[in-house]
Amino acid sequence: MSHFFIRRPIFAWVIGILITLLGLVSITQLAVERFPSVSQPQVDVFFSYQGASPETINDTVISIIERELFGTDGIESFTSSSDSTGNGQISVKFAYGTDPELAQIAVQNKIKTVEPRLPQDVRQSGLNVESSSSSDLMYLSVYSKSGKMTEGALSDFLARNVTDEIKRIPGVGKVTVYSAEHAMRIWVDPQKLVSYDLTMSDVTGAISAQNVQIASGQVGQEPAKVGQKTVTPLTASGQLKNVKEFENIILRSSTDGKQLRLKDVARVELGQESYNFGSRINSKSSASIGIKMMSGANAVATSNRIHARMKELKKTFPEDIDYMASGDAAPFAKISIQKVVKTLVEAMILVFIVMYLFLQRFTYTFIPAIVAPIALCGAFVIMKLMGFSINVFTMFGIVLSIGIIVDDAIIVVENVERLMAKEGLSPLEATKKAMKEISGAVIGVTAVMVAVFVPISFASGTSGQIYQQFALSIAVAILFSAFLALTLTPALCATMLKPIKEDAHKRTGLLGWFNRAIESSTQRYGSLVAKTTNKTMRMMGIYLVLSVGAVYMFQQLNSTFFPEEDQGYFFSSIQLPADASRERTLEVVSIAEKFLLAQPEVRASNVVLGFSFAGSGSGSALMITDLVEWDKRERSSADIANAFNAYMSEHSNDGAVFAALPPAIQGLGATNGVSFQLQDRANRSAADFEQLKQKFNQALTARPEVTGLFYNATPYTVGLALDIDREKAMTLGVSFSDISETLSTAMGSNYVNDFPNHGRMQKVIVQADQKYRMNIEDVLGIAVKNSSGKLVYLSELIKADWQSMPQQLTRYNGMQAADTSAMAAQGYSSGQVMNAVLEVASQVDDSVSIEWTNLSKQERQAESEVEILLLFSLLVVFLVLAALYESWTIPIAVVLVAPLGLLGSAWAVSLSGLQNDMFFKVGLIALIGLSAKNAILIVEFANQQRKLGLSVAEAAIQAAKLRLRPILMTSLAFTFGIVPLMFASGASSEIQNSLGTGVFGGMVSGTLLALLFVPTFFVFVNKLTKTKR
Repeated sequence: MSHFFIRRPIFAWVIGILITLLGLVSITQLAVERFPSVSQPQVDVFFSYQGASPETINDTVISIIERELFGTDGIESFTSSSDSTGNGQISVKFAYGTDPELAQIAVQNKIKTVEPRLPQDVRQSGLNVESSSSSDLMYLSVYSKSGKMTEGALSDFLARNVTDEIKRIPGVGKVTVYSAEHAMRIWVDPQKLVSYDLTMSDVTGAISAQNVQIASGQVGQEPAKVGQKTVTPLTASGQLKNVKEFENIILRSSTDGKQLRLKDVARVELGQESYNFGSRINSKSSASIGIKMMSGANAVATSNRIHARMKELKKTFPEDIDYMASGDAAPFAKISIQKVVKTLVEAMILVFIVMYLFLQRFTYTFIPAIVAPIALCGAFVIMKLMGFSINVFTMFGIVLSIGIIVDDAIIVVENVERLMAKEGLSPLEATKKAMKEISGAVIGVTAVMVAVFVPISFASGTSGQIYQQFALSIAVAILFSAFLALTLTPALCATMLKPIKEDAHKRTGLLGWFNRAIESSTQRYGSLVAKTTNKTMRMMGIYLVLSVGAVYMFQQLNSTFFPEEDQGYFFSSIQLPADASRERTLEVVSIAEKFLLAQPEVRASNVVLGFSFAGSGSGSALMITDLVEWDKRERSSADIANAFNAYMSEHSNDGAVFAALPPAIQGLGATNGVSFQLQDRANRSAADFEQLKQKFNQALTARPEVTGLFYNATPYTVGLALDIDREKAMTLGVSFSDISETLSTAMGSNYVNDFPNHGRMQKVIVQADQKYRMNIEDVLGIAVKNSSGKLVYLSELIKADWQSMPQQLTRYNGMQAADTSAMAAQGYSSGQVMNAVLEVASQVDDSVSIEWTNLSKQERQAESEVEILLLFSLLVVFLVLAALYESWTIPIAVVLVAPLGLLGSAWAVSLSGLQNDMFFKVGLIALIGLSAKNAILIVEFANQQRKLGLSVAEAAIQAAKLRLRPILMTSLAFTFGIVPLMFASGASSEIQNSLGTGVFGGMVSGTLLALLFVPTFFVFVNKLTKTKR
């Protein structure tokens, strides 16, 4: 093939130009995101059962739906929660590869099946089924610049002008409203009701009857009598529109014309739909929503659409209203890609400098510099066809491939240059002879490199999705590099290179010194190889010791799935006792805000009241702290979060306050850290399980590996357990349903119907006024009507006892559970924390189990799987080489180099204080191929020398000397290309450091030790087979 393109160089140029053009087009069409879509499809079911306790919601709604979900195809797990505010949620996770739309349809069908069995209030308020991610993409807030607007007014503005617009944006999944819009609130005075011989049901009934939409029809509509000339539409005022009209609802009318109106027994106001949530921005009142992505959506693209839409909406906002996005994951994703692209450019420059240092002619350097970008363009074409994106992993693949893809061109150019210099051949003849000598090596190296990367792409779960994009992007770049090395590169060598004059290599200055150093090193290296090949068994003993040391150092590394990254923001969870009021919670929030807003690195602090990672209710709050840009601050987000934790532990003793970083991968958890479900398999009561959780958490917090703990506690508060005397109720003619509805309306709330308010339908809600919901006497003083129409006080039917009651309950796969996240202490890895969790669980009680979730689940799954796939890659390399060399023993000389790279890699990572994470493993994959590549170059030439009649030792020595210069050139080119990753700083530097440090250390040790040991391996395996001259 090479000879065809040597004869037809324009043909080769055309192929290169076409690949470049297609690549440039593909780049413009590839999606940009930080990581490939790795989150599992998730479907959430949301519902409301106002006035119901968490236990009631569990028994009457959640357990029924859960039983229906069991056995559904594709479901991997589901988590459910219920709280004292009457809200419930079931989150269903499907297996990787499940179509998100089909997953949502499957859950909707299950809900439809059981819906008739659910309580009427739940059916009336509706069950929302939505496909979304498990973590928020961002929080969006509107606020008053002057601070004059109330929280209610801001909430209503948000609901009318922003929320629905955001929901329509492609890629947006669940939108959680943390600020309720306006509603017509009917605050009833139960004592006045009794004085007028009325009940709560009379109030709701009157509203239902008088706040209705009347369809009046038309005058003269068909069929009409002959001669009808016009059709006149009719309208009737049915639905009420304002406070005054609701106040005038008639509850009773007497024959003498006297009327009892709603305003006589209730206070009517335009209030809020719910008072469970609230929000603040920089200590000012605001209205907020949390935005989740749809499963599989692109975070960067979705964020861009949200910001673009908000900029358009901002033009219609009143002068006093502005908006702010917080906890936005997209800016970090964008800058991560920009940093990797910058690293790519720096790597290319360093690689070309190294090439020029060795080749010392612009033309010789120009050829690899032309071929490498063409190979990268080819890789982008295949990435587009395979549905990949431009993300951190594909770009890391491209960065690592820079040092690899120039190798093939360098090998060709260097060999052509050597033949012209040593044998005085013309460029054309030298190119032809060079291609005969090295085509096999190029094909062999390519086969090995591809064989290394392809097996790892078969990993499952999150790691599989990530490894696949990394491995295949680098593999296709290598394939294009090899193709161009056999087509375009020889064509360029034959046409662009000039004959080498005698003494052309004699240079002065730096290049002259470099040449002399290389020549001297080659001679000394040849002498060293002669000695090592003469002491084969001793060298193999040293190799064995080094290999054992490499494995030992690798096992000593702390393991984690992803390094902790500074994403530009962090979360803080505030959880006070269950009976804490909002006023009490705000006092703690104010202390936290005072500290955070005083920090120069903090840009903004957004607070959501009524919700935290540990629970929900009036004693809960979540803070999202946004930091200024990375280059404008010296402290990392982890440093600031740790300082915040220390300050709050000293200045606030009310409740638990803890800050944590966001999850490493969007969609896999709410925060960073080890996440798991502590599952109760003994079917304990909620109170008993809470005691067990407290015991477990205390034991885990005491471990040195753990610095902080998030868990959704089951906060208990002392409440009233109402025991209804059913027999007496039946005797007095009072229905149980009337008692239930009256209690729910008075003490909880009752959504009656809707009313039009400035173009938007909003709820009408009835509830007892606040001063009539303060003590047990208020409950017992409520009256219901019996079958005869007479009032019966609840005090006659109910006995009340003070009891401890749960405010929130959580279940995992149908069992009682606690959703927990443990943060690793300084110097400890997530792997060590996971081991500590298992130890504590076994010590506390053997009837509980640990179910890993989110990133921790992927980490446990990937631990053994990746190591097996690495070994499988080595096996595939061996088999490919066996097929190429038609030998079972010669490939051993190549495969044996793998531990030599591991030694330097593990040593460098350990010395740098880094961990054995996914990026380190990605580097190990590359090192296997790179180490094998250098070994192949020596083994291939040694085999050629054997065919010329040299002995095994002579062939090894000669091959080592001949290939020293190209091996040093390609290895140094690759190693210098890694340097920008090692010394990266700022945003996304953690993962670059992890990858770069491991690869750099492995490349140094792998290259130096391979040069020493590969000739020995060649002699050793030939002795094993007793190969004779």
